Amino acid sequence: MKLKSLLLRYYPPGIMLEYEKSGELKTKSLDLLDLSPSTDVNALVEEIQKAEPLITASRSDQVKLLIQRLQDKLEQHSNHQFYLFKVLRAHILPLTNVALNKSGSCFITGSYDRTCKLWDTASGEELHTLEGHRNVVYAIAFNNPYGDKIATGSFDKTCKLWSVETGKCYHTFRGHTSEIVCLSFNPQSTLVATGSMDKTAKLWDIQNGEEIVTLTGHSAEIICLSFNILGNRIITGSFDHTVAVWDVEAGRKVYTLIGHCAEISSALFNWDCSLILTGSMDKTCMLWDATNGKCVATLTGHDDEILDSCFDYTGKLIATASADGTARVFSAVTRKCITKLEGHEGEISISFNPQGNRLLTGSSDKTARIWDAQTGRCLQVLEGHTDEIFSCTFNYKGNIIITGSKDNTCRIWH
Repeated sequence: MKLKSLLLRYYPPGIMLEYEKSGELKTKSLDLLDLSPSTDVNALVEEIQKAEPLITASRSDQVKLLIQRLQDKLEQHSNHQFYLFKVLRAHILPLTNVALNKSGSCFITGSYDRTCKLWDTASGEELHTLEGHRNVVYAIAFNNPYGDKIATGSFDKTCKLWSVETGKCYHTFRGHTSEIVCLSFNPQSTLVATGSMDKTAKLWDIQNGEEIVTLTGHSAEIICLSFNILGNRIITGSFDHTVAVWDVEAGRKVYTLIGHCAEISSALFNWDCSLILTGSMDKTCMLWDATNGKCVATLTGHDDEILDSCFDYTGKLIATASADGTARVFSAVTRKCITKLEGHEGEISISFNPQGNRLLTGSSDKTARIWDAQTGRCLQVLEGHTDEIFSCTFNYKGNIIITGSKDNTCRIWH
């Protein structure tokens, strides 16, 4: 085995190793999920050298420099104050969703006006209008990290695949018998998964536009789905109170996660694919062992439905957002509540910044807020929307925010 090159992955922190083995180029990643700005770099490099034969003594200085660069990144943008850069009167009818590409150079908006629009983040200019759906465009996504394709799911029961560069439609995926309400690309960007009110999810081949498999087994609408980072598993959350874990290759169900006593609102894997987090209208979130489907913890404390939940990039922290107007941060290790975010008046959505030290919430009270993830202190209120904010997101660097509102506008904050 011969090490060819070392590449950085900023979020979550890691170093990608490119190496040659019997004439073939391969890659593996050194995940540094516990890295913090205070980590002793010399001690860490020694540990890595013991565990990873590809990192020889001659490479240690190079690895030290890379780890220092990762530490710098974790400190970056922490105290960033956001200012309104632009208001986009995006659509003639309310928006349903906003999503950024990985670099944050452009973003998309879906709308009740049956279109999806692609925007340039730096200028706020409209790049393309993706037209062709015959009903609400409800679910939208980029094929990150590549960012050259967009998928749109509609109440017209179809999903369409588009070129980011030209705005042309590559394929229309037909087969669902009811509205499509959620979708996702697999991380390898070879498949699109769609979830529908018809109680099924479908996997589609991006190259030829063919349906690969229909995932059946839920007894009510599927309202959320997500792949793990390896792309070999997908989970679907349903109004039937359960979450199903599927083997992507075989197209069959591996486990059903049973334990919630009301509709599921969110379901996702942590970074290393060891845990699954589910949120429910029963006011709780549950943590499950992804290898055997057993429940390992129930996160309680909210007084109303859980509307949104997420892991930070490293999978160490969990955030939950509720219709009770509050959000909570839990440790994924101890499963204890670290802090409570109070200040909104109304339903909220939530997401971490890439560094994992800030949280962004958008609320039906027309504001978005930025919080310190450890202390729960509100650091900034983003005001100006005249109706509820239903979607808000950071870019990959954590220095741009997009907020989408029922006032038919989205705002870019720098």
